[in-house]
Amino acid sequence: MTSIARSAWFKTLGQLVLILAGALALGFALGHVWLVVTVAALGVVAWHYWKLRNVLLRLTARQRAMPPEGDGVWNELDRLLHRSQSEMRTRKRRLVDMLRAYRAATAALPDAIVVVERNSQRIQWFNEAALRLLGLQYPRDIGAALSDRLQPLPVAQWLAAGRHAEPLLDVPSPVQPDMHLSLRLIPYSDELWLLVARDVSKLMRLEQMRRDFVANVSHELRTPLTVVHGYLDMLDPAEQPDWAPMLTEMQRQSQRMTQLVEDLLTLSRLEAQEQLPEETVSMASMLATLKREADALSQQRHEISVEDAAGVDLRGSTKELHSAFSNLVSNAIRYTPAGGRIRIRFLPERDGGVSLAVEDTGYGIPAAHLPRITERFYRVSTSRSRESGGTGLGLSIVKHVLNLHQARLEIESEVGRGSRFACRFGRERVRARDHLLFDDERLDGDRADDHAEDHPA
Repeated sequence: MTSIARSAWFKTLGQLVLILAGALALGFALGHVWLVVTVAALGVVAWHYWKLRNVLLRLTARQRAMPPEGDGVWNELDRLLHRSQSEMRTRKRRLVDMLRAYRAATAALPDAIVVVERNSQRIQWFNEAALRLLGLQYPRDIGAALSDRLQPLPVAQWLAAGRHAEPLLDVPSPVQPDMHLSLRLIPYSDELWLLVARDVSKLMRLEQMRRDFVANVSHELRTPLTVVHGYLDMLDPAEQPDWAPMLTEMQRQSQRMTQLVEDLLTLSRLEAQEQLPEETVSMASMLATLKREADALSQQRHEISVEDAAGVDLRGSTKELHSAFSNLVSNAIRYTPAGGRIRIRFLPERDGGVSLAVEDTGYGIPAAHLPRITERFYRVSTSRSRESGGTGLGLSIVKHVLNLHQARLEIESEVGRGSRFACRFGRERVRARDHLLFDDERLDGDRADDHAEDHPA
Protein backbone atom coordinates (compact mmCIF):
# COMPACT_ATOMS: atom_id res chain seq x y z
CA MET A 1 0.00 0.00 0.00
CA THR A 2 1.39 3.39 -1.04
CA SER A 3 1.71 6.31 1.32
CA ILE A 4 -1.10 8.22 -0.44
CA ALA A 5 -3.47 5.27 -0.17
CA ARG A 6 -2.48 4.72 3.48
CA SER A 7 -3.10 8.39 4.25
CA ALA A 8 -6.53 8.30 2.53
CA TRP A 9 -7.45 5.13 4.44
CA PHE A 10 -6.52 6.62 7.85
CA LYS A 11 -8.34 9.86 7.03
CA THR A 12 -11.54 8.00 6.15
CA LEU A 13 -11.20 5.91 9.31
CA GLY A 14 -10.69 9.10 11.35
CA GLN A 15 -13.85 10.60 9.83
CA LEU A 16 -15.79 7.47 10.78
CA VAL A 17 -14.50 7.67 14.39
CA LEU A 18 -15.42 11.37 14.63
CA ILE A 19 -18.95 10.70 13.30
CA LEU A 20 -19.52 7.89 15.78
CA ALA A 21 -18.08 9.96 18.66
CA GLY A 22 -20.35 12.93 17.76
CA ALA A 23 -23.35 10.58 17.55
CA LEU A 24 -22.47 9.12 20.96
CA ALA A 25 -22.23 12.62 22.52
CA LEU A 26 -25.50 13.69 20.93
CA GLY A 27 -27.16 10.50 22.21
CA PHE A 28 -26.09 11.21 25.79
CA ALA A 29 -27.44 14.76 25.47
CA LEU A 30 -30.81 13.57 24.14
CA GLY A 31 -31.01 10.51 26.34
CA HIS A 32 -31.22 8.09 23.39
CA VAL A 33 -27.64 6.88 22.92
CA TRP A 34 -28.24 3.67 20.96
CA LEU A 35 -30.86 5.25 18.73
CA VAL A 36 -28.64 8.14 17.71
CA VAL A 37 -25.59 5.85 17.21
CA THR A 38 -27.65 3.44 15.08
CA VAL A 39 -28.99 6.25 12.90
CA ALA A 40 -25.46 7.62 12.47
CA ALA A 41 -24.07 4.18 11.57
CA LEU A 42 -26.86 3.64 9.04
CA GLY A 43 -26.10 7.05 7.55
CA VAL A 44 -22.40 6.15 7.22
CA VAL A 45 -23.28 2.84 5.53
CA ALA A 46 -25.69 4.60 3.17
CA TRP A 47 -23.02 7.14 2.27
CA HIS A 48 -20.44 4.46 1.57
CA TYR A 49 -23.01 2.51 -0.46
CA TRP A 50 -23.71 5.65 -2.52
CA LYS A 51 -19.96 6.11 -3.15
CA LEU A 52 -19.65 2.42 -4.17
CA ARG A 53 -22.56 2.88 -6.55
CA ASN A 54 -20.79 5.84 -8.17
CA VAL A 55 -17.63 3.75 -8.61
CA LEU A 56 -19.59 0.92 -10.25
CA LEU A 57 -21.28 3.42 -12.56
CA ARG A 58 -17.90 4.81 -13.58
CA LEU A 59 -16.63 1.29 -14.29
CA THR A 60 -19.61 0.21 -16.35
CA ALA A 61 -19.92 3.51 -18.21
CA ARG A 62 -16.16 3.69 -18.92
CA GLN A 63 -16.24 7.42 -18.16
CA ARG A 64 -13.23 9.46 -19.14
CA ALA A 65 -14.06 12.47 -16.95
CA MET A 66 -11.57 13.47 -14.30
CA PRO A 67 -12.37 12.11 -10.81
CA PRO A 68 -13.75 14.56 -8.23
CA GLU A 69 -11.33 16.36 -5.93
CA GLY A 70 -10.88 15.01 -2.41
CA ASP A 71 -8.53 13.10 -0.21
CA GLY A 72 -10.69 10.30 1.13
CA VAL A 73 -10.40 6.61 0.33
CA TRP A 74 -13.18 6.80 -2.25
CA ASN A 75 -11.53 9.74 -3.99
CA GLU A 76 -8.25 7.82 -4.08
CA LEU A 77 -10.09 4.82 -5.51
CA ASP A 78 -11.58 7.05 -8.21
CA ARG A 79 -8.14 8.37 -9.09
CA LEU A 80 -6.70 4.83 -9.23
CA LEU A 81 -9.54 3.65 -11.47
CA HIS A 82 -9.10 6.66 -13.73
CA ARG A 83 -5.37 6.00 -14.05
CA SER A 84 -5.94 2.30 -14.69
CA GLN A 85 -8.49 3.06 -17.40
CA SER A 86 -6.13 5.57 -19.01
CA GLU A 87 -3.28 3.03 -19.06
CA MET A 88 -5.62 0.37 -20.45
CA ARG A 89 -6.75 2.68 -23.24
CA THR A 90 -3.10 3.45 -24.02
CA ARG A 91 -2.24 -0.27 -24.22
CA LYS A 92 -5.33 -0.90 -26.34
CA ARG A 93 -4.32 1.81 -28.81
CA ARG A 94 -0.82 0.32 -28.92
CA LEU A 95 -2.18 -3.17 -29.59
CA VAL A 96 -4.52 -1.85 -32.28
CA ASP A 97 -1.60 -0.08 -33.97
CA MET A 98 0.48 -3.26 -33.79
CA LEU A 99 -2.40 -5.30 -35.21
CA ARG A 100 -2.84 -2.84 -38.07
CA ALA A 101 0.90 -2.93 -38.79
CA TYR A 102 0.84 -6.75 -38.70
CA ARG A 103 -2.11 -6.89 -41.10
CA ALA A 104 -0.42 -4.38 -43.40
CA ALA A 105 2.77 -6.46 -43.37
CA THR A 106 0.94 -9.73 -44.10
CA ALA A 107 -1.09 -8.03 -46.81
CA ALA A 108 2.13 -6.88 -48.49
CA LEU A 109 3.55 -10.42 -48.56
CA PRO A 110 3.47 -12.10 -51.99
CA ASP A 111 2.93 -15.51 -50.35
CA ALA A 112 -0.49 -16.71 -49.25
CA ILE A 113 -0.75 -17.24 -45.49
CA VAL A 114 -3.63 -19.19 -43.96
CA VAL A 115 -4.13 -19.90 -40.25
CA VAL A 116 -5.70 -23.36 -39.83
CA GLU A 117 -7.11 -24.97 -36.68
CA ARG A 118 -5.31 -28.28 -36.14
CA ASN A 119 -8.11 -30.63 -35.12
CA SER A 120 -10.95 -29.41 -37.32
CA GLN A 121 -8.69 -28.20 -40.18
CA ARG A 122 -10.87 -25.10 -40.45
CA ILE A 123 -9.69 -21.71 -41.66
CA GLN A 124 -9.21 -19.12 -38.93
CA TRP A 125 -7.63 -16.28 -40.91
CA PHE A 126 -5.87 -15.57 -44.22
CA ASN A 127 -4.15 -12.64 -45.92
CA GLU A 128 -4.95 -10.93 -49.21
CA ALA A 129 -2.52 -13.07 -51.23
CA ALA A 130 -4.65 -16.12 -50.38
CA LEU A 131 -7.48 -14.59 -52.43
CA ARG A 132 -5.25 -14.43 -55.51
CA LEU A 133 -3.33 -17.72 -55.12
CA LEU A 134 -5.86 -20.01 -53.42
CA GLY A 135 -9.18 -18.41 -54.35
CA LEU A 136 -10.31 -17.89 -50.72
CA GLN A 137 -13.04 -15.30 -50.09
CA TYR A 138 -13.61 -13.16 -47.00
CA PRO A 139 -15.70 -13.62 -44.88
CA ARG A 140 -17.28 -16.63 -46.60
CA ASP A 141 -14.38 -18.99 -46.03
CA ILE A 142 -13.68 -18.07 -42.39
CA GLY A 143 -14.50 -21.19 -40.39
CA ALA A 144 -14.77 -23.40 -43.49
CA ALA A 145 -12.81 -26.64 -43.92
CA LEU A 146 -9.56 -25.99 -45.79
CA SER A 147 -9.71 -29.22 -47.80
CA ASP A 148 -13.17 -28.28 -49.12
CA ARG A 149 -12.02 -24.82 -50.24
CA LEU A 150 -8.84 -26.06 -51.94
CA GLN A 151 -10.45 -28.70 -54.13
CA PRO A 152 -9.17 -30.51 -56.15
CA LEU A 153 -5.80 -30.23 -54.35
CA PRO A 154 -4.95 -33.38 -52.30
CA VAL A 155 -4.52 -31.53 -49.00
CA ALA A 156 -6.68 -33.67 -46.67
CA GLN A 157 -4.10 -36.44 -46.20
CA TRP A 158 -1.30 -33.90 -46.33
CA LEU A 159 -2.83 -31.96 -43.42
CA ALA A 160 -3.41 -35.20 -41.51
CA ALA A 161 0.37 -35.75 -41.46
CA GLY A 162 0.72 -32.62 -39.33
CA ARG A 163 4.29 -31.94 -38.21
CA HIS A 164 5.58 -34.72 -40.45
CA ALA A 165 3.99 -33.31 -43.61
CA GLU A 166 6.56 -32.83 -46.36
CA PRO A 167 6.26 -29.63 -48.44
CA LEU A 168 4.26 -29.94 -51.67
CA LEU A 169 6.71 -28.48 -54.14
CA ASP A 170 4.56 -28.34 -57.27
CA VAL A 171 0.74 -28.32 -57.17
CA PRO A 172 -1.68 -26.49 -59.47
CA SER A 173 -3.53 -23.50 -58.09
CA PRO A 174 -7.31 -23.93 -57.57
CA VAL A 175 -7.76 -20.53 -59.23
CA GLN A 176 -5.49 -20.94 -62.26
CA PRO A 177 -4.46 -24.46 -63.32
CA ASP A 178 -1.39 -23.09 -65.14
CA MET A 179 -0.14 -21.50 -61.90
CA HIS A 180 2.23 -23.71 -59.89
CA LEU A 181 2.26 -23.46 -56.10
CA SER A 182 4.56 -24.65 -53.36
CA LEU A 183 2.70 -25.48 -50.11
CA ARG A 184 4.38 -25.66 -46.70
CA LEU A 185 2.73 -26.45 -43.34
CA ILE A 186 4.27 -24.80 -40.27
CA PRO A 187 2.93 -25.77 -36.78
CA TYR A 188 3.43 -22.70 -34.58
CA SER A 189 1.22 -23.63 -31.59
CA ASP A 190 -0.54 -26.65 -30.08
CA GLU A 191 -3.83 -25.84 -31.84
CA LEU A 192 -2.95 -23.73 -34.88
CA TRP A 193 -1.01 -24.34 -38.10
CA LEU A 194 0.31 -21.91 -40.66
CA LEU A 195 -0.16 -22.78 -44.32
CA VAL A 196 2.22 -20.89 -46.63
CA ALA A 197 1.57 -21.03 -50.39
CA ARG A 198 4.12 -19.57 -52.83
CA ASP A 199 3.83 -19.00 -56.57
CA VAL A 200 6.67 -20.99 -58.17
CA SER A 201 5.44 -20.78 -61.76
CA LYS A 202 8.55 -18.90 -62.95
CA LEU A 203 10.84 -21.36 -61.21
CA MET A 204 9.00 -24.28 -62.78
CA ARG A 205 9.29 -22.70 -66.23
CA LEU A 206 13.00 -22.10 -65.73
CA GLU A 207 13.44 -25.67 -64.51
CA GLN A 208 11.59 -27.00 -67.54
CA MET A 209 13.76 -24.88 -69.83
CA ARG A 210 16.85 -26.29 -68.14
CA ARG A 211 15.58 -29.85 -68.54
CA ASP A 212 14.77 -29.29 -72.20
CA PHE A 213 18.17 -27.73 -72.80
CA VAL A 214 20.03 -30.60 -71.15
CA ALA A 215 17.95 -33.21 -72.95
CA ASN A 216 18.37 -31.53 -76.35
CA VAL A 217 22.10 -30.96 -75.95
CA SER A 218 22.65 -34.51 -74.73
CA HIS A 219 20.65 -35.91 -77.62
CA GLU A 220 22.58 -33.82 -80.14
CA LEU A 221 25.91 -34.87 -78.65
CA ARG A 222 25.12 -38.56 -78.87
CA THR A 223 25.56 -38.85 -82.65
CA PRO A 224 28.93 -37.05 -83.01
CA LEU A 225 30.29 -38.89 -79.97
CA THR A 226 29.24 -42.20 -81.50
CA VAL A 227 31.04 -41.28 -84.73
CA VAL A 228 34.20 -40.18 -82.91
CA HIS A 229 34.16 -43.27 -80.73
CA GLY A 230 33.70 -45.50 -83.78
CA TYR A 231 36.66 -44.01 -85.63
CA LEU A 232 38.82 -44.28 -82.52
CA ASP A 233 37.97 -47.97 -82.22
CA MET A 234 39.19 -48.44 -85.80
CA LEU A 235 42.60 -47.12 -84.84
CA ASP A 236 44.80 -49.80 -83.29
CA PRO A 237 47.37 -48.32 -80.87
CA ALA A 238 49.68 -51.26 -81.63
CA GLU A 239 49.96 -50.12 -85.24
CA GLN A 240 50.87 -46.59 -84.17
CA PRO A 241 53.33 -46.95 -81.27
CA ASP A 242 54.08 -43.24 -81.19
CA TRP A 243 50.39 -42.39 -80.91
CA ALA A 244 49.44 -45.21 -78.56
CA PRO A 245 49.22 -43.11 -75.32
CA MET A 246 47.20 -40.41 -77.07
CA LEU A 247 44.83 -42.91 -78.71
CA THR A 248 44.30 -44.73 -75.40
CA GLU A 249 43.48 -41.49 -73.59
CA MET A 250 41.18 -40.34 -76.41
CA GLN A 251 39.28 -43.64 -76.26
CA ARG A 252 38.97 -43.41 -72.48
CA GLN A 253 37.70 -39.82 -72.60
CA SER A 254 35.32 -40.67 -75.46
CA GLN A 255 33.84 -43.51 -73.44
CA ARG A 256 33.50 -41.22 -70.43
CA MET A 257 31.72 -38.56 -72.50
CA THR A 258 29.39 -41.19 -73.97
CA GLN A 259 28.53 -42.44 -70.48
CA LEU A 260 27.95 -38.87 -69.32
CA VAL A 261 25.55 -38.19 -72.20
CA GLU A 262 23.67 -41.43 -71.52
CA ASP A 263 23.31 -40.55 -67.83
CA LEU A 264 22.06 -37.07 -68.70
CA LEU A 265 19.46 -38.52 -71.06
CA THR A 266 18.38 -41.02 -68.41
CA LEU A 267 18.07 -38.29 -65.81
CA SER A 268 16.09 -36.04 -68.17
CA ARG A 269 13.74 -38.91 -68.96
CA LEU A 270 13.16 -39.62 -65.27
CA GLU A 271 12.51 -35.97 -64.50
CA ALA A 272 9.92 -35.77 -67.24
CA GLN A 273 8.04 -38.83 -65.94
CA GLU A 274 5.30 -38.51 -63.35
CA GLN A 275 4.74 -42.23 -62.91
CA LEU A 276 6.32 -45.50 -64.00
CA PRO A 277 4.75 -48.68 -65.37
CA GLU A 278 3.55 -50.94 -62.57
CA GLU A 279 4.75 -54.53 -62.73
CA THR A 280 5.94 -57.21 -60.37
CA VAL A 281 9.70 -56.94 -59.94
CA SER A 282 11.25 -60.35 -59.27
CA MET A 283 13.79 -59.53 -56.57
CA ALA A 284 15.36 -62.99 -56.62
CA SER A 285 16.19 -62.51 -60.29
CA MET A 286 17.21 -58.89 -59.62
CA LEU A 287 19.67 -59.90 -56.89
CA ALA A 288 21.15 -62.62 -59.10
CA THR A 289 21.64 -60.10 -61.90
CA LEU A 290 23.28 -57.61 -59.55
CA LYS A 291 25.64 -60.33 -58.30
CA ARG A 292 26.72 -61.23 -61.85
CA GLU A 293 27.26 -57.58 -62.79
CA ALA A 294 29.21 -56.92 -59.60
CA ASP A 295 31.49 -59.92 -60.21
CA ALA A 296 32.11 -58.82 -63.79
CA LEU A 297 32.94 -55.25 -62.72
CA SER A 298 35.07 -56.27 -59.74
CA GLN A 299 37.20 -58.81 -61.63
CA GLN A 300 37.69 -60.78 -58.38
CA ARG A 301 39.23 -57.76 -56.64
CA HIS A 302 36.52 -57.68 -53.95
CA GLU A 303 34.57 -60.05 -51.73
CA ILE A 304 30.95 -59.76 -52.87
CA SER A 305 27.99 -61.37 -51.08
CA VAL A 306 24.21 -61.24 -51.51
CA GLU A 307 21.66 -61.72 -48.72
CA ASP A 308 17.95 -62.19 -49.46
CA ALA A 309 16.23 -62.07 -46.04
CA ALA A 310 12.99 -60.42 -47.18
CA GLY A 311 11.77 -63.18 -49.46
CA VAL A 312 9.30 -60.90 -51.29
CA ASP A 313 9.01 -59.02 -54.58
CA LEU A 314 8.39 -55.35 -55.34
CA ARG A 315 5.81 -53.46 -57.37
CA GLY A 316 7.33 -51.01 -59.81
CA SER A 317 9.49 -50.75 -62.91
CA THR A 318 12.07 -53.50 -63.29
CA LYS A 319 14.16 -51.45 -65.70
CA GLU A 320 14.35 -48.34 -63.53
CA LEU A 321 14.93 -50.21 -60.27
CA HIS A 322 17.72 -52.20 -61.89
CA SER A 323 19.27 -48.92 -63.03
CA ALA A 324 19.13 -47.52 -59.48
CA PHE A 325 20.43 -50.66 -57.76
CA SER A 326 23.22 -51.20 -60.29
CA ASN A 327 24.36 -47.60 -59.77
CA LEU A 328 24.73 -48.25 -56.06
CA VAL A 329 26.59 -51.50 -56.64
CA SER A 330 28.94 -50.01 -59.24
CA ASN A 331 29.68 -47.05 -56.94
CA ALA A 332 30.52 -49.44 -54.12
CA ILE A 333 32.96 -51.31 -56.36
CA ARG A 334 34.55 -48.15 -57.76
CA TYR A 335 35.15 -46.56 -54.36
CA THR A 336 36.28 -49.66 -52.49
CA PRO A 337 39.96 -50.60 -52.65
CA ALA A 338 41.00 -54.08 -53.78
CA GLY A 339 40.46 -56.65 -51.05
CA GLY A 340 37.42 -54.88 -49.60
CA ARG A 341 33.98 -56.36 -48.93
CA ILE A 342 30.69 -55.48 -50.60
CA ARG A 343 27.34 -56.77 -49.30
CA ILE A 344 24.02 -56.54 -51.12
CA ARG A 345 21.22 -57.11 -48.59
CA PHE A 346 17.48 -57.32 -49.19
CA LEU A 347 15.91 -56.97 -45.73
CA PRO A 348 12.41 -56.69 -44.19
CA GLU A 349 11.44 -53.60 -42.18
CA ARG A 350 9.41 -53.37 -38.97
CA ASP A 351 6.66 -51.32 -40.64
CA GLY A 352 6.01 -54.03 -43.23
CA GLY A 353 8.22 -52.49 -45.91
CA VAL A 354 11.56 -53.68 -47.24
CA SER A 355 14.96 -52.21 -47.95
CA LEU A 356 17.76 -53.00 -50.38
CA ALA A 357 21.07 -52.00 -48.84
CA VAL A 358 24.50 -51.88 -50.45
CA GLU A 359 27.30 -51.91 -47.88
CA ASP A 360 30.99 -51.53 -48.56
CA THR A 361 34.30 -51.13 -46.74
CA GLY A 362 35.51 -48.34 -49.00
CA TYR A 363 36.89 -44.87 -48.49
CA GLY A 364 33.76 -43.48 -46.83
CA ILE A 365 32.15 -40.06 -47.20
CA PRO A 366 32.70 -37.13 -44.80
CA ALA A 367 29.55 -36.13 -42.91
CA ALA A 368 29.65 -32.60 -44.37
CA HIS A 369 29.08 -33.97 -47.88
CA LEU A 370 26.14 -36.28 -47.11
CA PRO A 371 23.32 -33.67 -47.45
CA ARG A 372 24.44 -32.85 -51.02
CA ILE A 373 25.67 -36.23 -52.18
CA THR A 374 22.56 -36.85 -54.36
CA GLU A 375 22.86 -33.55 -56.25
CA ARG A 376 23.78 -33.84 -59.92
CA PHE A 377 27.50 -33.48 -60.66
CA TYR A 378 28.30 -33.19 -56.95
CA ARG A 379 31.51 -35.02 -56.12
CA VAL A 380 33.22 -35.62 -52.81
CA SER A 381 36.58 -36.00 -54.54
CA THR A 382 36.84 -34.82 -58.12
CA SER A 383 40.12 -36.59 -58.85
CA ARG A 384 38.93 -39.91 -57.42
CA SER A 385 35.66 -39.71 -59.39
CA ARG A 386 37.50 -39.13 -62.64
CA GLU A 387 39.93 -41.95 -61.96
CA SER A 388 37.05 -44.35 -61.27
CA GLY A 389 35.08 -43.23 -64.33
CA GLY A 390 32.16 -41.71 -62.43
CA THR A 391 29.95 -39.01 -63.98
CA GLY A 392 28.51 -37.48 -60.79
CA LEU A 393 24.96 -38.40 -61.88
CA GLY A 394 24.55 -41.91 -60.50
CA LEU A 395 23.10 -41.01 -57.08
CA SER A 396 20.89 -38.36 -58.65
CA ILE A 397 19.42 -41.05 -60.92
CA VAL A 398 18.93 -43.30 -57.89
CA LYS A 399 17.09 -40.53 -56.03
CA HIS A 400 14.72 -39.83 -58.93
CA VAL A 401 13.95 -43.52 -59.45
CA LEU A 402 13.15 -43.96 -55.76
CA ASN A 403 10.97 -40.84 -55.72
CA LEU A 404 8.92 -42.28 -58.57
CA HIS A 405 8.45 -45.41 -56.42
CA GLN A 406 7.54 -43.39 -53.28
CA ALA A 407 10.72 -44.72 -51.69
CA ARG A 408 13.64 -42.97 -50.01
CA LEU A 409 17.40 -43.26 -49.95
CA GLU A 410 19.20 -43.38 -46.59
CA ILE A 411 22.97 -42.92 -46.49
CA GLU A 412 25.31 -43.82 -43.64
CA SER A 413 29.04 -43.40 -44.03
CA GLU A 414 32.22 -43.12 -42.00
CA VAL A 415 35.56 -42.08 -43.43
CA GLY A 416 37.96 -44.97 -43.56
CA ARG A 417 35.34 -47.61 -42.66
CA GLY A 418 32.87 -47.60 -45.54
CA SER A 419 29.35 -46.61 -46.51
CA ARG A 420 25.83 -47.99 -46.48
CA PHE A 421 23.20 -46.97 -49.05
CA ALA A 422 19.70 -48.24 -48.25
CA CYS A 423 16.66 -47.97 -50.54
CA ARG A 424 13.57 -48.14 -48.31
CA PHE A 425 10.21 -49.12 -49.80
CA GLY A 426 6.85 -48.88 -48.06
CA ARG A 427 4.54 -51.84 -47.48
CA GLU A 428 2.36 -50.73 -50.41
CA ARG A 429 5.27 -51.66 -52.72
CA VAL A 430 5.71 -55.17 -51.31
CA ARG A 431 4.33 -58.21 -53.16
CA ALA A 432 4.41 -61.88 -52.23
CA ARG A 433 7.11 -63.70 -54.14
CA ASP A 434 6.08 -65.89 -57.05
CA HIS A 435 8.54 -68.78 -56.66
CA LEU A 436 7.27 -70.48 -59.80
CA LEU A 437 8.07 -67.39 -61.86
CA PHE A 438 11.57 -67.24 -60.42
CA ASP A 439 12.16 -70.92 -61.12
CA ASP A 440 11.12 -70.39 -64.76
CA GLU A 441 13.44 -67.39 -65.10
CA ARG A 442 16.31 -69.32 -63.56
CA LEU A 443 15.65 -72.29 -65.87
CA ASP A 444 15.67 -70.01 -68.91
CA GLY A 445 18.94 -68.51 -67.73
CA ASP A 446 20.53 -71.97 -67.28
CA ARG A 447 19.40 -72.97 -70.77
CA ALA A 448 20.91 -69.84 -72.22
CA ASP A 449 24.21 -70.56 -70.42
CA ASP A 450 24.24 -74.12 -71.69
CA HIS A 451 23.58 -72.94 -75.21
CA ALA A 452 26.43 -70.45 -74.95
CA GLU A 453 28.78 -73.21 -73.79
CA ASP A 454 27.74 -75.51 -76.62
CA HIS A 455 28.07 -72.78 -79.24
CA PRO A 456 30.95 -70.53 -78.24
CA ALA A 457 31.37 -67.29 -80.15
